[in-house]
Amino acid sequence: MSRQTNRHDLAVVGGGPAGLAAAERLAEAGHAVTVYERMPSVARRLLIAGRGGLNLTHSEALPDFLARYHPAGSLAPAIRAFPPEALRAWCEGLGQPTFVGSSGRVFPRAFKASPLLRAWLGRLDTLGVRIRTRHRLTAIEGRTLILDTPEGTLRHTPAAALVALGGASWPRLGSDGSWVAVMEGLGAAVAPLRPANVGFRVGWSEVFRTRFAGEPVKRVGLSAGGQRVLGEMVVTQTGLEGGAVYALGRVLREAAEAEGAAILTLDLRPDLAEAALAARLGRSRPGESAASRLRKAAGLAPVSAGLLRESLGGPLPTEPGALAARIKAARLALDGPEAIERAISTAGGLRGVDARFMLPGRPGLFAAGEMLDWEAPTGGYLLQGAFATGRAAAEGMLDWLGNAPEDRDAA
Repeated sequence: MSRQTNRHDLAVVGGGPAGLAAAERLAEAGHAVTVYERMPSVARRLLIAGRGGLNLTHSEALPDFLARYHPAGSLAPAIRAFPPEALRAWCEGLGQPTFVGSSGRVFPRAFKASPLLRAWLGRLDTLGVRIRTRHRLTAIEGRTLILDTPEGTLRHTPAAALVALGGASWPRLGSDGSWVAVMEGLGAAVAPLRPANVGFRVGWSEVFRTRFAGEPVKRVGLSAGGQRVLGEMVVTQTGLEGGAVYALGRVLREAAEAEGAAILTLDLRPDLAEAALAARLGRSRPGESAASRLRKAAGLAPVSAGLLRESLGGPLPTEPGALAARIKAARLALDGPEAIERAISTAGGLRGVDARFMLPGRPGLFAAGEMLDWEAPTGGYLLQGAFATGRAAAEGMLDWLGNAPEDRDAA
């Protein structure tokens, strides 16, 4: 029998989408796969994220899709090998058809995560994948995994192992970043973990906070660092959050880190040109209150008018042109991102893996998912990245198993 068809004992540490995707591919290739998960059950974060609708991926053209990832090009090979249409086909192969929403986002027709996960776990069971929960990785010695389990310490020396341990933004679900010490102990380079897809703090006045915390801001244009997005956001007790804010999260975070604060520019009437807005404001009746003028002539919702008053630049101008300019470019100072525990995802992570997703100087040890150094906005890009890197790392492992020296299992 050729080496490529030998059945190997393989381990995957981490039972999220990246780890399970890798385990599935390795088991399909005929290997004996054990998945170790520190929590009482696998894919807990997937279930939580899917409560309001599981956004699997996005339907936009692949060049635009790939541009959502940072550092630029970081996940391009993995996603080209397993693109959004492949993820949709995989989902439908589990009996879970998908559909494209009005925003271009892709969801399973059942909308929730639980039917998809049940079908997936059924497939993994059929493939013979063993899942061991409440097993926490504490160290790696050579190729030996050391895990803390309910029965005590377990030492497992597989032919190869893959770690997919997430970031640090969901500690109650197991992604607490504790793997950093383990990886650094192996000599691996790890970029500091930072919050991504997270709200930003703003020093609201007490009047604004009391009245508008929890209010959505519909159809707003946001600009920072030379980038502009259209979307929605929500006012919170401590600042702003929501998809439009998350889309600019990296540039805002980097500005806050460099300068101590970041400036976010708001276009509160993105559907209306500045000249047209100024003309409307110029038709206001003499003696009309500022609140009435903003509501009637400018068409601002109360929360948007409140944001305008909170913006930098002192009192609101009364001259129509100057007021229109302020509405179209209201500036807010953001004090920085919320804590990483409140983030949807994590930036930073493990650096230096090779084209097969193997750690340098650690033959047979591979990594995938959010623990790698990449970030992307919400909208399906996070899950796509997890699935794609999980499968790419599994393919890298299969390639290594088929081409490594004869003594690879003796390490």
